Amino acid sequence: MRGLGSFFLRSGIPLLLIPPVLLVLQLLVLGSRLPGAERLWVGAEEQDGAVAFSVISIEPERSSIQGEAQSRRTGVEEEEEEEEEDGGMREGAPGYEDENEMHERQAGPRAVEVQLWAAEKPSFTTELDRFIMYITRPQLNCSRVLSPGQTQAALLPAASAHWLLCAEDWLLPAADGPCVAYSFSMGRGDADFLRTVSQLGCEVHSFDPSKSNASGSHLGNSLASNHGNGGGVIQHKMWLEWRAPKRRRHKTRGNLGSVSQTLADIMAALGHHTVNFLYADLLSAEWRVFQNWIEEGTLQNIHHLVATVHLQWAGFEVGGTDEEVLRFWFSVLRELQASGLKLVHSSAGEGHSVLKQTVANAYSSYTLSWVNTRH
Repeated sequence: MRGLGSFFLRSGIPLLLIPPVLLVLQLLVLGSRLPGAERLWVGAEEQDGAVAFSVISIEPERSSIQGEAQSRRTGVEEEEEEEEEDGGMREGAPGYEDENEMHERQAGPRAVEVQLWAAEKPSFTTELDRFIMYITRPQLNCSRVLSPGQTQAALLPAASAHWLLCAEDWLLPAADGPCVAYSFSMGRGDADFLRTVSQLGCEVHSFDPSKSNASGSHLGNSLASNHGNGGGVIQHKMWLEWRAPKRRRHKTRGNLGSVSQTLADIMAALGHHTVNFLYADLLSAEWRVFQNWIEEGTLQNIHHLVATVHLQWAGFEVGGTDEEVLRFWFSVLRELQASGLKLVHSSAGEGHSVLKQTVANAYSSYTLSWVNTRH
């Protein structure tokens, strides 16, 4: 140390500068030995003898639909801690998670990834054009199809077909194997579908919470198989739920105990691993139901899906600006495709109202037919 001081004196450097210089030297020596030290220097460039650094942000963009979860998470955690201190769920507490909490915590096989905007800036017209183009262009051509009410495959669909099923041999259930069909619809809008799948020899279940009891059919919250029922349609006064139960209890086969359950729970109670044909007209609940199917991985067990999408308003528990809603709808349908479903037919409904706006190049609803090419 004395020798180093003599060096500074001989060099003409004031003694007051010795401590700062020594501190810098120590930092340089120790910094090179610290873990990750090399990463601190990545991106450095020498420019005219100086070293310049740039900071790159990798924070992903969050949509307003997804971003709501974080702002409400703190209160939910506090509520859960109170429940744990009380020894469980408080009496009278809701049996379902808040929708945003569910979307954040749910760990299904897939998560709905919100797609990028169709243009550089959000635009209702641009988002609508992309969405309509996506739902009106088939992704798979079927050489043989089944139209409403038909049991014999045809080479071409009827011009006015409301929906159709792809009747390629490799996409239909084996003649000697099981065949299961579900229909979720109110007001007998599924009559042709029920007739078609019944004549195909499927085990058919119809779900409608508004139906009254009918002769020759089973009605009620308890789900039971129709084996030995003579091939008739079993009716259930039940509807689809899209919120995951907050504390899921094991459901016994044949009894769900509620008029509203997720598709996964319904299938488990009926003892079905696969639904060969599913029809759904959910009256604007389809977007959250689709999201539930994606996140729970239920779609991989659905072979043919016929569903009506309603565009007059955002749908149950869907919020945001019109542009954000259109982008969310598009993102959900892209996830259907990523799960293996291919669009084979699109049929326009009536009216020209989309998110309460009158548009000339779109309709208020569309019935879409998909087939799962991965089963």
